Amino acid sequence: MILQQLSIINFKNIAQADLNFSDNINCFLGNNGMGKSNLLDAIYYLSFCKSFTHAADSQNIRHGEEFFMLQGTYERNDMPEVLSCGIRKRQKKSFKRNKKEYSRLSDHIGFAPLVMVSPADSSLIQGASEERRRFIDMVISQWDKPYLDTLIRYNKALEQRNTLLRQEVSDPMLYEIWEEQMSHAATIIYNTRCQFLDTFIPVFDRFYSLISQGNESVGLSYRSHLADGPLMQQLAETRQRDIILGYTTHGIHRDDMEMSLGEYPMKRIGSQGQCKTYLIALKLAQYDFLAHHGNTTPILLLDDLFDKLDANRVEHIMQLVSSDIFGQIFITDTNREYLDRIVRRNTADHRLFNVDNGIFTLMP
Repeated sequence: MILQQLSIINFKNIAQADLNFSDNINCFLGNNGMGKSNLLDAIYYLSFCKSFTHAADSQNIRHGEEFFMLQGTYERNDMPEVLSCGIRKRQKKSFKRNKKEYSRLSDHIGFAPLVMVSPADSSLIQGASEERRRFIDMVISQWDKPYLDTLIRYNKALEQRNTLLRQEVSDPMLYEIWEEQMSHAATIIYNTRCQFLDTFIPVFDRFYSLISQGNESVGLSYRSHLADGPLMQQLAETRQRDIILGYTTHGIHRDDMEMSLGEYPMKRIGSQGQCKTYLIALKLAQYDFLAHHGNTTPILLLDDLFDKLDANRVEHIMQLVSSDIFGQIFITDTNREYLDRIVRRNTADHRLFNVDNGIFTLMP
């Protein structure tokens, strides 16, 4: 997947931009708050129909304006594709592929696969289990459309069961209708997550070892209620307690990934550099998985990649991102030295942009 051109109007601090990109490496240099991350978020939006920051659509409209528009011209498996999105305050989002509007936004997920490394990724380690489930679901959903549909069905049934719990309904037959749907969907989701992580974890281990030069031992494991047996039985057993609490305590919506450094949780003992290395290894493994299991090569977005890393880790990451295992890359930094070194390592075409208050200038 190659993003050839991008047009932006009124997206965050970017009033207007019309940019042509290299098929290989695109670098964006500028101080913090100038709009580098906003550009990457615009690209992310065209892949996932939403902001990387999870902000409401109207919050992405430039201050004082009534709308924003994004349009990307791509090459996908040697075929031209145009993706466009328009948001106007108090109106429904419009998202189109080749001028044809999607009836369901979920149908678009996976068409333009993308991996983003961002400082906000720290929530994967420090945040609640919801962040880690979202990571798993986002990776799988980009190549497995039935998985996403099953996840949507599960969440709808979960919402209905929670409504009954909050209303303190006592009729077991009303619960069983939704519990049966939850159990069927949960089995598919659990099995798919297990299969994915069986393939994903060895790749993650390899990338972490490459960046850290094998000096640290890390772990990544999956925890789920479904490892204890069918969900239908668990929901029946916990129903009375769930009525008291007002929500469903068992199910795949409570799954988690445990991240460790040695024998201890990464969030508790990992340094900033070790946590950053862990996150980068996760995202590079995500890229590798999508590249090998999807229908087209993903785009890689690297935002403020080198912050909080020592010189040795920076060097090994630069070796990785400069290699030919990646396709098109967009990378931001405040330090031109790092960007120049990546460009020098890679003899293919590249472009370097200066970013100043939402204005992008091509640099020699």
